Amino acid sequence: MKTITTITELRAALAEYRRAGKTVGLVPTMGYLHVGHMELVRRARGQNDVVVASIFVNPLQFGPNEDLSKYPRDLARDQAMLEEGGVDFLFSPGVSDMYPRPMETVVDVPKLGSELEGSVRPGHFAGVATVVTKLFNIVQPDRAYFGEKDFQQLQIIRRMVEDLAQPVEIIGVPTVREADGLACSSRNVYLTTEERQAAAIVPKALAEAERLVASGITDAGDVEKAVTAFLSTEPLARPEVVALRDPETLETIHEIGDKPVLLLLFVRFGTTKLLDNRVIAAKSARFAKVA
Repeated sequence: MKTITTITELRAALAEYRRAGKTVGLVPTMGYLHVGHMELVRRARGQNDVVVASIFVNPLQFGPNEDLSKYPRDLARDQAMLEEGGVDFLFSPGVSDMYPRPMETVVDVPKLGSELEGSVRPGHFAGVATVVTKLFNIVQPDRAYFGEKDFQQLQIIRRMVEDLAQPVEIIGVPTVREADGLACSSRNVYLTTEERQAAAIVPKALAEAERLVASGITDAGDVEKAVTAFLSTEPLARPEVVALRDPETLETIHEIGDKPVLLLLFVRFGTTKLLDNRVIAAKSARFAKVA
């Protein structure tokens, strides 16, 4: 695996593969990798001739009250994991490499990006869409891989690619979970031992929502209230968002019918907010697993 830090060098390195007609897969990350990231790498390795992983802690997606400097970083550890996973190129630029001048251009998907997490983190998803577009322009991948745990982000990127006719296939990869069901996330390292034990309530709440829908409850508000109450049985859990939405548009739903519904959870433990989700196939008691 070769580590590259500049746009010019990466483009030059990939040029010979493009001339040979090789396919390129991109796994964009902010580093501090876990097994969920490595599942993205595994999928990319199996579907492409060349795999590029990027590690860039993107300042554009951090708000004024979010501490960019505290985001966990361990490049040497990440490099070892990516090399073992069969990555060909690691693109690890600095801020000055990606943004040599303050960015004047912004890519935004305002309707999807202002919902849910976007409502409490204004500008966050514009920062995500902008950096992902820039990475697509630099790498020009045939396919790009994103985890379904960050479902809103995935849907925003899919819509952006469709709207802008970007020539890349977006591959959503199912969430990888720890032994107790908690979704693997870089945020988990912020949890204390007690909070980590308490966080097991989150995947249990997804299962509870599935049970409620399978039991015949059709009022979305009733399910949301019941799941909120279920989460609140754990003293350390503070549910911030419990929302049933349309899986494609993220629009609010009121009645659960025959179409699948998306349950999104944002639950805070101390200073750490955990995100999780599940797509539930109503009435059939079967679901397409997104989380």
